[in-house]
Amino acid sequence: MTSQETFDMPTDHALAMPAHVEHAHLVVQDLPAVSAWYQKIMGLSPIEASKSGETLGVNGHPLLTLTTEGNAARAPRNAPGLFHNAFLVPSREELGRWLAHIAHNNIRLQGASDHLVSEAIYLADPEGNGIEVYRDRPRSEWTFKPDGTVGMDTLPLDLQALYDEAPKDNWGGMADGTAIGHIHLQVSDIPQADAFFRDVLGLGLMARYPGASFFGAGKYHHHVAANVWNSRGAPKREGHMTGLSDYTIQYKEPGELTAALAKLDTLEIAVSRNGNGHSLVDPWGIGLKLVA
Repeated sequence: MTSQETFDMPTDHALAMPAHVEHAHLVVQDLPAVSAWYQKIMGLSPIEASKSGETLGVNGHPLLTLTTEGNAARAPRNAPGLFHNAFLVPSREELGRWLAHIAHNNIRLQGASDHLVSEAIYLADPEGNGIEVYRDRPRSEWTFKPDGTVGMDTLPLDLQALYDEAPKDNWGGMADGTAIGHIHLQVSDIPQADAFFRDVLGLGLMARYPGASFFGAGKYHHHVAANVWNSRGAPKREGHMTGLSDYTIQYKEPGELTAALAKLDTLEIAVSRNGNGHSLVDPWGIGLKLVA
């Protein structure tokens, strides 16, 4: 039984949409240390282990795979790849509970923002991979514009109030229903990202910031974001780099996946069948698996 089966998922939840991010895979240099950190600080539990890595998740539902390669070089800051993995918790109370946990463990934060559609806290793992932990506001509180995009902003988040409201009981890990709500990528060109995620993969363009686009299925604020803040014009990601190796997008309807595969074929982007999914490398050298 997965966390999504035990968690009473709202119909407008990120994972209830026509497509969503299912899983991410990071290459790390110090596997034991990074895995221990994700277990202690992020509250993920081991699900599966192999010689080269392990998969962690919540209540048996895999969210993050960590592997190591002997020749993996630390990815440059401007390389295409991960900006952050975003872990979506079920409620504001759970966000506060996790905040109290990391405060008691003296974890340094990189920021905290009210995005109108969500409240988010930012940090990085021991090897610099970005992380967001967030809760969504109810969709009834979102503001949609006439062009179909959603109103988002980056305002200060009152961490003290969030901490003060949180239960201070013993934190036992991420709550049931925690998921990867979205993934935020570094790419080298925004028009190219619009063409790939909107026109090829079929995600809606939900918001724009200077140097960034946000793409979502089912009017969700974003399942994938892409920015050029550090990586504008950067060459393709090389193999044997630390950081994001690949991630998975799950489609609810096989027809949506079929349409995306046809467009990939038109663009002559090579796709290989891999178990129940289809694997490719995107225009920036980031691995992507599409499943339905």
